[in-house]
Amino acid sequence: MLPNLRIPSKVLPLGSMSNLRWKIAQSAEIRWWQRYLKGRSPEDYLPWKRQYWLDLLTRLQLRPAGEARILDAGCGPAGIFMVFDQQTVDAVDPLLDAYETRLTHFRSADYPKVQFHACALEDFKWQAPYDYVFCLNAINHVADLGRCFDQLVESTAPNGQLIVSIDAHNYWGFKHLFRLLPGDILHPHQYDLREYQAMLEERGCTITQSVRYRSGFFFDYYILVAQRAS
Repeated sequence: MLPNLRIPSKVLPLGSMSNLRWKIAQSAEIRWWQRYLKGRSPEDYLPWKRQYWLDLLTRLQLRPAGEARILDAGCGPAGIFMVFDQQTVDAVDPLLDAYETRLTHFRSADYPKVQFHACALEDFKWQAPYDYVFCLNAINHVADLGRCFDQLVESTAPNGQLIVSIDAHNYWGFKHLFRLLPGDILHPHQYDLREYQAMLEERGCTITQSVRYRSGFFFDYYILVAQRAS
């Protein structure tokens, strides 16, 4: 067992190797989507994905009001932005242009209520804080983990909700092995649940839910719901 350590952002692996792994991961990400969606028609996949997000919101007991401001950080081609038809929504992903040109499942024009921003999360310039910030299936993919957590928390309004999903390592040995070897090429960052929770808590957030959504051998898939301090 590891001691109960807090993981300050300044000691996260943010150097050139992290950037190299991020570039490799981004290249692998678009290929992953192409393989995953091959044989899945937009007419079948998109309604299924929309229902997936609605079920997730129900399980987490999250009900954003119509006037809520929402950020979908690392949205992918079929992010949770899909289900917010009344709210003010910004959706951010560095691969949005690639999704639009190389996938048939994403057309930004299909979501007129959403403002899309094709940039890295670290570089996104938000204009006003959000009532709900979602970062789902994305935080493991970023280049600069410390800056991204800073950005996520800072863009959340006081008392707002920050919802982050993570692949959390189950075993100390495999966690450190995957940091040295490309055992999980899509994810440049390898941490366990306690370390991810500490990254939010040290930035002034209170974790109100920690939901194990799926289980696996190397990783369990958790969704953390955190409230930013007032």
